Amino acid sequence: MDEAKSNRPEEWTKPEVEQVAVAAATAVLVRDAAGSAKGIEVLLARRNSKIYFAGGAWVFPGGRIDAEDHGTEFAGDHFDEGHEDFLDVARRACVREAAEEADAVINADDLVFMSHWTPPLEAPKRFSTYFFMGPAPTETLTADGEEIHELEWMRPADAMHRRNEGEIELIPPTFITLALLAPFASAADALAYYRDNSPEFFVTKFTRKDGYNIALYAGDAGYEVGDASVPGARNRLLMGEGDWVYERDV
Repeated sequence: MDEAKSNRPEEWTKPEVEQVAVAAATAVLVRDAAGSAKGIEVLLARRNSKIYFAGGAWVFPGGRIDAEDHGTEFAGDHFDEGHEDFLDVARRACVREAAEEADAVINADDLVFMSHWTPPLEAPKRFSTYFFMGPAPTETLTADGEEIHELEWMRPADAMHRRNEGEIELIPPTFITLALLAPFASAADALAYYRDNSPEFFVTKFTRKDGYNIALYAGDAGYEVGDASVPGARNRLLMGEGDWVYERDV
């Protein structure tokens, strides 16, 4: 991987938050759609419905970053996200979680840092989550049967449609990531785009307007004041009783 384009910590600054969130990492694995279908497919995993966080939802494989992910250069639990090698630690967490949850063998060097997600301070459980995109593994995948009960390759637009039809559950970071990936014609295009561009940081602010729960993100005209009625640029997820809609001007 070209280190000049790997978005090392010295090249970006993670937004500050007041309450410490648990460091986590997620693997967004992509492949070209099968058969005559166009575009890409992503691997989604259905979480055990009895799990407190996102129970029953379809998510990308991943989880909290453990001490073992830091490797031999650290003694004990070292969770300093400001360390210059922390992205390598997060990549190793993706490799471990993909293996544990889906029997997927992936290479840390192939993982491209695409985004970071921080929930609002009022969230009951908060994770500081690093999303990495990588090429699909070639072997047959199997859900672990404990934390993950089912695996499926889905086209991003199909997954969003199934969520809006009530067939599956998604959480906002998954839905928005799917919306951002839906336009890509191939897995190679998606990987090249995120390899050549800086990661995007999503720090969520929740509000309500016209019967919708709304998640606001940086770049939205109402983001700074937390007011969805402010006219102007849009970067928000509208979450109504039926459809979810991601509005984004760029």
